[in-house]
Formats: sequence, C-alpha cells, structure tokens
Amino acid sequence: MASKSERTRQRIVDAANQLFYRKGYNRTSFSDVVEAAEVPRGNIYYYFKTKDEILRAVIRSRLETIRNMLAEWDRTIAEPLDRLERFVRIMYDSTPVLLRSGCPMGSLNTELAKDQPELQLEAKQLFDQFQTWLARQFTDLGYPDEARELSLQLMARGQGLIVVAQVYQDPGFLERGTRELNRWLEELARYA
Repeated sequence: MASKSERTRQRIVDAANQLFYRKGYNRTSFSDVVEAAEVPRGNIYYYFKTKDEILRAVIRSRLETIRNMLAEWDRTIAEPLDRLERFVRIMYDSTPVLLRSGCPMGSLNTELAKDQPELQLEAKQLFDQFQTWLARQFTDLGYPDEARELSLQLMARGQGLIVVAQVYQDPGFLERGTRELNRWLEELARYA
C-alpha cells in the first residue's frame, strides 16, 4: 500500500498530466497544478521544485502506463496483426477526447519542440516506446527489414488522422481513417 506521501505525489502527477494534456504544458501554471491536485502550495515544493520536474514525472508516469498496456497486449493478443489493429483501435476508442484535446503524445511533443528541445527529447520517449513495439509487431508480421519504416508510417498516419479530425471536429473522419489503416495492415499481412 502506498504511503500518504506517495499518494500525494501521485495526485500531483495525475493532476499535472491532465492539465498538460488539456491546456498544454506552457499554459499550465504551477498554481494550476497546486489547485487541481488540492495540495497546499508549500507542500508541492517538497515533491517538485520546478514545473519541469513535474513534467518529467508525468512523462515517466505515461511511459509506465504505455509499457504496462503494451505488455498486456503482448500477453493477451496472440497474432501481430491483431496487436497492430489493437493499437489502431486506441484512436477510435478515444475519439471524444482526441477531438477535444488532440493526441496527448503528439500535442506535448509539438508544443515542446517549438522552444524547449531538451524537454521535447524527454517527451519523445513516448513515441519511441510505441515505435519500438510497433516495429517488433511488423517484424513478427514478416517485415523485418521494413519494420522501423512501417512503424513510423503507422504512427504518422494516426497522428495525421487525429489532427485533421480535431481541426474539423469530425469523428466520422477518424472512424473512416482507422478503418483504412486496418485495411492497410490486413493487406500487409496478406502479402507478408
């Protein structure tokens, strides 16, 4: 069981995670995090001295969540095509939040890349974790030489779908796009 201190720290990280996603990292103030986490301002400094430290904790938390999710898919989904299609389904399953706030990984990386390259390198780990896992799926599907390129294409196509669907507030576009991604994956599996 987590101690009170660990629970308070996690509450801060969870609140910051939601704020960074909804408002953006740069538009979220230290005070916003304090208020959302419902901790006294003085107490937050016990856990984090700067907003950058909070962001690093958020990135670590997101990485752990992704790692656990991918490990679960590896355990429970036997075929690489089915695992790839499960990845694509994230977009469809998350349509309302994606239309409201975009992709949490994409929006954070885009924001940080503009003028905070050192933080963006840390946030890039979120994409790296998916890219490595996706490349393994494409290798298992029968594309060892093209695995990295195919994984990047899948992520890029997904990010593009999310951005356009959000801009036009069109859930149907996202649904049609995910169906097209699945057709592409099934065609790759058929010709492997």
